[in-house]
Amino acid sequence: MIRSRVTTPVLVVLASVVLLSPGPLGGRPAFASAAAPADSPPAGQFLENVLVTGTGEVSGEPDTLTVDFAVEAGGSTVGQALDGAKVAAVEMRDALVRAGIARADLQTSNFSIGSKVNNDQQITGYTVNQGLTAKIRDLRRAGDLISAAIAAGGNAARLNGVSFAIENDAALLAEARKKAFADARQKAELYAREAGRPLGRVVQVNETAPSYGVPVGQFSPAAMDSRFPIEPGRQRVTVNVTVEWALDSLPKHP
Repeated sequence: MIRSRVTTPVLVVLASVVLLSPGPLGGRPAFASAAAPADSPPAGQFLENVLVTGTGEVSGEPDTLTVDFAVEAGGSTVGQALDGAKVAAVEMRDALVRAGIARADLQTSNFSIGSKVNNDQQITGYTVNQGLTAKIRDLRRAGDLISAAIAAGGNAARLNGVSFAIENDAALLAEARKKAFADARQKAELYAREAGRPLGRVVQVNETAPSYGVPVGQFSPAAMDSRFPIEPGRQRVTVNVTVEWALDSLPKHP
């Protein structure tokens, strides 16, 4: 949204900016931003800025896999169900630790106790669910690690899902930010040329939180050397940045 400090008619353009009607400098149109910069111009002058949004996208291979394990055990009493869940959970945890997963990368994710009822709504037993989240950093061994944990948990073991992530994303974010800023500059230069004005200094830069796309191809039907063949695919990292530029004045001719 654009505003100026004088009550001249405005022409709205369906883009990231709005063109003002001819201003006081040589009858040429000027851009205006939605907010005045810190050093506001004197009264009676236009806020001659251009505000655009740029997008930068890069992709990289995930370097971590978070696995959402769980155990489920039942019994005629709560105590029996708790004991069964505890044994299975400890076995799964110990299997992952023996395989090289750091304890800092293991976390209990949930815990619940439920009851079983018959058609007459009478309690016939109890069920305990306990979650265990594991972060796997060596993706080459991910399938084997998942297989070992499930085998250790036996019939009580559950696998609720997996998710990939790029934990070491500093270089990818830097590249995405460069592309986003270049995209914004290209748009600003285009609008400045159309307005017949030189593009000036940057007034402000605002970045939204980076987004991460879902990796393509998480599981592979081939290479069945593991019960859980894992393919990390590639994951998109997207940065959106909003940049405001000032528009310079045209040179005065004698």
